Amino acid sequence: MKLFLTWTSSSACILFSVSFFALLDPCYGYFVTVEADSSECFFDRVKTGTKVGLTFEVIEGGFMDIDVQISGPDGKVIYSGERETNGKYTFATTSDGVYQYCFSNKMSTLTTKTIMFTMDIGDAPEATKSSSPEQQNAEHEKLENMVRDLASALTTVKHEQDYMNVRARIHASVNENTNSRVVMWAVFEALIILAMTIGQVFYLKRFFEVRRVV
Repeated sequence: MKLFLTWTSSSACILFSVSFFALLDPCYGYFVTVEADSSECFFDRVKTGTKVGLTFEVIEGGFMDIDVQISGPDGKVIYSGERETNGKYTFATTSDGVYQYCFSNKMSTLTTKTIMFTMDIGDAPEATKSSSPEQQNAEHEKLENMVRDLASALTTVKHEQDYMNVRARIHASVNENTNSRVVMWAVFEALIILAMTIGQVFYLKRFFEVRRVV
């Protein structure tokens, strides 16, 4: 009897772990470079009623802005934003088909932009469940809902961590650029002071020279 209880506990842990990772929403993270006066588009085939999210951050280039547009399978614009530095948009699909995400840098004629973005695709709605008592077990449904909530919270934490990492990279780059400019300006000032010192020495030396007229 003791052996049976031990095996049951281990099986429950394994089942919970498998269920947890199986219920994690697919999350795809990308880094993309958008050339000046061009755009980059990405596509996902999604079923009706699926929760879809797009999170993005401009990490390099110009004024750190980009135009964003999300379109549905019928070509209708779901979301459109201009000159955005970062953002997060979530929506539920209304029809089966291919959804399009586009980043446009057409407002810039010289500067290339680098963008980090993630696309979160939730689970498609499940079909109507059978009326058998095993599939309508209340405890099982409660556990499944808890795992889904935990998976959603974990995805949110991961997004926040990615966002903080990107922000740290941006601030580190700004600090390095500022430091290099300060060093260059300090060297330039030192050279100017040295040149002025040498010029003053020669000027004063000529001022005190005694000229003899033969």
